[in-house]
Parts: sequence; C-alpha cells; structure tokens
Amino acid sequence: MDQRTVQNGIDVLNQTSKKRGFERILPFLGPAFIASVAYVDPGNFATNIQGGASFGYELLWVIFWANLIAMFIQALSSKLGIATGKNLAEIIKDKYPKWLVWFYWIQAELIAIFTDLAEFIGASIAFQLLLGVPLIWGAVLSGISTIFILLFQNYGFRPFEAVIAVLLGVVAFSYITELFIVKSNGIGILRGTIVPSFSGTESIYMAAGILGATVMPHVIYLHSALTENRINVKDEVRLKKLHKFNLIDVSIALGIAGFVNMAMLIMASSTFHFSGHQDISSISTAYMTLIPLLGSAAGFIFALSLLASGLSSSAVGTISGQVLMQSFVNFKIPIWVRRIITMVPSLLVIAIGVNPTSVLVFSQVVLSFGIIFALVPLIQFTRDEKMMKSLVNKKITNFVAWIVASSVIALNLFLIYQVL
Repeated sequence: MDQRTVQNGIDVLNQTSKKRGFERILPFLGPAFIASVAYVDPGNFATNIQGGASFGYELLWVIFWANLIAMFIQALSSKLGIATGKNLAEIIKDKYPKWLVWFYWIQAELIAIFTDLAEFIGASIAFQLLLGVPLIWGAVLSGISTIFILLFQNYGFRPFEAVIAVLLGVVAFSYITELFIVKSNGIGILRGTIVPSFSGTESIYMAAGILGATVMPHVIYLHSALTENRINVKDEVRLKKLHKFNLIDVSIALGIAGFVNMAMLIMASSTFHFSGHQDISSISTAYMTLIPLLGSAAGFIFALSLLASGLSSSAVGTISGQVLMQSFVNFKIPIWVRRIITMVPSLLVIAIGVNPTSVLVFSQVVLSFGIIFALVPLIQFTRDEKMMKSLVNKKITNFVAWIVASSVIALNLFLIYQVL
C-alpha cells in the first residue's frame, strides 16, 4: 500500500498520472492528519470545556487564531522535512553545540511527558465514562488499546494514517452531531470569534492553556519527520509541487481540527455557561451534567469522541517521543516499551487521586512554554537558503513567523508575571 501511494504521488508530480480531482490529492494526504490529532486531544477537551463553561463564547477568537498559527507552523515543519530530507530534531543535532542538543532533548522529552499525561488520562476517563470501570482500569485499557493501534505501523505508514484518520473522523462527526443537539447563539458565536477580549487573569490563564493545547510542541518536531522521506524527490520543480500538495494536506487536516475545537467550546458555552453551570471544572462533571441537560445520547457521543481523541493522540504522542529520542541521541527502544514507560506518570497521578481535569489543563499551560523551543529553530532553518533552496521562506513568511514567535513569548511572560 505504501509503495502504491508513493508511486501514485510521483506520477502526479511527473504529470503522468491519469487520476483527476480528489484522487490526485489523495497520495499526499496523511502526515498533517496524524499531526492534527494532537490538536484535538483530551487537553483540548479540558481547556475548551472549562473555557466555554466559564466564559461562554468569549475565547472563540483564541481558538480561531491559535488554529491559524498551528496551520502556519505545521506548514513550515512539513516544508522543512520535504526540502532537507531530515526532521527538525536531526537538524538541531547537526547544527547546534552538543550541550545545547542535550538540553533540547531533555526539554522535548519533558514536554512529551506532559503531552502524554493529558492524552492518556483523557482516554482513561473515556473508558471510565463508557464502561463504568474505575479510572485505574480505564488506564490499563488505554495502554492496551494504544499499543494495538501502534501495531499498525508494522504494515507501513498508510494503514496507520488510515486508522488515525478514522479516529479523527469519529471526533469530528461526534461534534457535528453535538452542534445539532445544542441550541447556540449565532450572533454570540460570531462576536466571540472576531472580537478579542479577556475577563481577567483567569481568562488569560485559560487562553494560554488553549494555545498550549492547540499549538503542540511535539508535533512541530513530528511533522517534519512524517514528510522527510515519505515521497522523496530532489529536483526543484517537483519539490515545489510536492510542497503545494502538502499545504492542501495541512489546510484540510488542521481545518477539521480547528472546527472541532470551536465546536467543543460552543457546545460547552451553549450547554453549561448559559444554563447556569459556569462552575463545570472537570470532564467527568461535564459528562454527568450533559446527560440530564441534553439526554443520554449526547453523553454517549461526548464520551465516544473523548475515547477516539485520547487513543489516537496517545499513539501519535508515543511515536513523537520515539522520533525525538532517535533523532537527538541516536537511541531507539521498541515502541511498545516506550508506551509502557510513559504510562507510569499517568498511573501515578491517577493513583494519588489528583483531579484529572486539573492535570489536563495544567499540562496544556506547560506545553505553551515548550512551543518557543521548537519554533525558534524551525524559523531559523526554514529561512536558510542553503538548506531550503527553492523552498526557503519568503520575506513575508519570515515576518509573520517572528510575529507569531513574539506573540507566544509575550503571552508566556505575561502568564508567568500573573502567576508569580
């Protein structure tokens, strides 16, 4: 299947393919769908539900702009892999001093731990809600299910991409259904999307969490690894064509993810905020409150989408951690072993009895601090003409990239100031 996909892609690039319409695009779709799963993980559920319940539609603009930033960053990351045949972590290892490479690896692994914490706990909560089992057994089921999904990698990149795309489709379909169930205010949604506003420090904290949940550091590294040798071409003309098709992949996948995120917040706003349930602070409480308000079907759909989100993002997070370890320090372990090791922090959190949703939200704020460490070298490398050749950033791209990076830094510094 992989070889057929690659050959179909090369035929399209060579203009020898007889395929038309969507069939011409299909060989190039996949990497961004894997990356996009990280943008609808359980951390997004936690931040969007709390944000919607507490502030109504007010923070929709944060999701909208965060998603545009995500598209921009993922386009740069995928372009780096296409142009260089290497991923971001490998290039950092080649270009940076050894001590800095070790720092990058350690902080990237810490970010991966917080990422996995959110995804794994989310899947565990979903099993608890759907099956009525204790959270610790939900965690065990999550670990087994994730390892099963990862086994699809043994059959090549295409079967794994297909499984992830199906799980992403389950999440998207669930929230399309939820939007038909809830009663939303169109004017309020439009105002919340286009008019930036905050309601004090707590809303800024929540905005940072939404940013951390939307622009995920580990997939900035991962996306370049997914494209580096997927369809391997060398000449400038075909590289430019490949990049254009890759932008379509990014636009479709991240567009779906952005819609799902906005739908989550709209659902939480319409169901909880405007019905006097502004104090919803956990996914489990949201589920239990949702059933009497909208019915058991809405509750089931909510839990099912959370399960699909948790399992798919947990599998992608495990692969991302493997890429980071292999690229930074040339060390590789069986992926199922890594999955078991990375379960430990989540199991400890569950065993201690910490509020799972509070952990989810806090993990997303931590992730927002990791964005800049991946973003700065990404901008640095994609503006290097010797490295990127015809795919080097244009001046306007570099300008926008530094605006994005500066905005992320400013938000994080302000958040630190408020917390201290």
